[in-house]
Parts: sequence; structure tokens; C-alpha cells
Amino acid sequence: MSIHLVIIDALNLIRRVHSAQPDPADIDRTIETTKRTLTRIINESKPTHIVAVFDHNSDDRGWRASLLPEYKQGRKPMPVPLQEGMDVIQQAWWELGIDSLLSSGDEADDLVATLAIKVAKHGEKVTIISTDKGYCQILSPTLQIRDYFQHRWLDAPFVKKEFGVQPEQLPDYWGFTGISSSQISGVPGLGPKAAQDILSTYPTLEEAFQASDIPKKYQNKMEDNYELALACKQVATLKTDLELGFNLQDIRYPSHQANES
Repeated sequence: MSIHLVIIDALNLIRRVHSAQPDPADIDRTIETTKRTLTRIINESKPTHIVAVFDHNSDDRGWRASLLPEYKQGRKPMPVPLQEGMDVIQQAWWELGIDSLLSSGDEADDLVATLAIKVAKHGEKVTIISTDKGYCQILSPTLQIRDYFQHRWLDAPFVKKEFGVQPEQLPDYWGFTGISSSQISGVPGLGPKAAQDILSTYPTLEEAFQASDIPKKYQNKMEDNYELALACKQVATLKTDLELGFNLQDIRYPSHQANES
């Protein structure tokens, strides 16, 4: 049997649904809207396996903050009603046949990436449901990313149009340009056009810094910033080697209905 694994970036979906609700305290409405959204996603994608991955609730910003202390510093916390309703949301999703996977120390993004790569490398189909462009770095022939809210695929043509580089070069690109929403600085003075220009000649950030023929206008800005650029690249790179502690059989769909029959 061919596999189609659908991975829901849970907080990405929940936060977008919640922010569109007229009353932020009305968690019941948020739950019902997410359930309708997920039902449509399931009907469209027809998964054989499905899981929702949630971020851990602690304030620990993890290993990325040890590399870049400013990483995600001062980010707006999750609204209290939403935080208190998380268990109820997970239960409602479980009743739809969707199990929840909660990251412990690592970020949900790394957990999603590890699971996606593990399945896709066996030639099986994987769809990540998220608006997060960070996942584009792991695109492959059998791994796709669906921005449900804008009804578009975050695929290689999208990456080329949006960033001007190949999907696998995105961490290098962000090493140069940074990511403002996550407080990743990048190299001061090097913007998207510079990053595109450099990476069109040199496949990686490391090779660019080692080159002797970089245009002077970039060389001056890159000088003495190698360690910073490398740290920014590392922080922007998804981990794909986490221990998962479960197998696909645990998240097959529809699982709960089958178990109860």
C-alpha cells in the first residue's frame, strides 16, 4: 500500500484560525473552526497517515538560542485562553482521528522535518500543512508543503520566485539575510539581492566566504562576519535526525474508528 503522510503544523494552524475569531476568549469557536478546517484538509489530501505536531509549552528557546541569544527573544506569548484550551483542542482533533505529537526539548519544526524526511526518503508521499516557509528547505520529489490559508503550494517554483535560490540553499540565504520575525540578524548590510547574487555563483555560504573573487561591495560587508553568518545559517537549518519514538502504524488514518470497530 502506498503511503500519504499528512503532518499538521499544529500551532501554525491554530494561531491563524484563532487570530481570525471575533472573540479571542471563545475557544469553542476556535475548536470548531479548526475541526472544519482539518476535515477539509483530510477530504482534499486523503491521507493514509496523519499527525499534528505541537511545540512544547516551556519558555526554553532551546539550542538555537545558545548559538544566537537573541533568537525569538521577546516574541509575543500565546494568548492565555488559547494556551489553557490546548488540551481540549488536542482531544477534539483526536476524535477526528488525528493524534498529537508534542515536542519535548526540540522545536516542533525539527520534529516535523525529521518525520517528513524519514518517510519521504523511502519514496513515500508527505504533505506538511503549514504557512511556514522554513520547511521549503526540505522539499523533495515526494515531500510537499501546503499553505492551506492562501491555497498554494510552497514548492520549488515558489522558492525561486520568492527568494531567488534553490530550496536547499535557503539556510545559506537566511545566513546572509537573516529572518527578522525570529530575530536572526544575518550579515549586516547584506539583503536579499546580495544573497541571491552570491548564491548564484557559490552554492553555499561557506564556499562564498572562502572565495577570493567575491565582489568588493559584498566582501567589505562579509569581512569579519563569518562566525555570525554561520551561526545564523545553523539556526535557520532544520534538524532532521531526532529520535521519534513511534512508528507509522501509530498514526495511520482512520485509526481510532478502526480500533473501535
